[in-house]
Amino acid sequence: MKDDNYLDVFDTEDKAIDHAMWLNFKYRIAGIIFGVIPGTKRNFAVCEQATLDDIENSFLDILPQDYSELSYRKLDAIRQDEESLPYWESIIGMVTTMDGEILRYILENKIPLDRIICHELVLRGFDKNHRWCGFDKAREIWVSEN
Repeated sequence: MKDDNYLDVFDTEDKAIDHAMWLNFKYRIAGIIFGVIPGTKRNFAVCEQATLDDIENSFLDILPQDYSELSYRKLDAIRQDEESLPYWESIIGMVTTMDGEILRYILENKIPLDRIICHELVLRGFDKNHRWCGFDKAREIWVSEN
């Protein structure tokens, strides 16, 4: 949904927020900051700080800290979106293809998926910025926090 080289334009605020959140994560190492601004046609645009400075505007203060408060309404919108953002497709796809009994087992027994993910990241030997640090250091990073 590229509008030009500087802006990604979306019809909904939620989708713009999701895109900005992903870009902030993806470019965290480079220190590039992304945010959402009002579009020109009752829509929303995502741009980086440098572009924002060029157009003398400011970001809307709408990005959440994280997705811990993700609502069912928002999940419904994500699932029904015909042009889903790629990372949402991957996340939803993992769950969609999993056997229903396994999903119910995870919920019933409160399986700590965050710990399973951290364990996997330890086995890969990378730090939070996806830099190789070795398995021992990765264990310090990922196990100490969970």
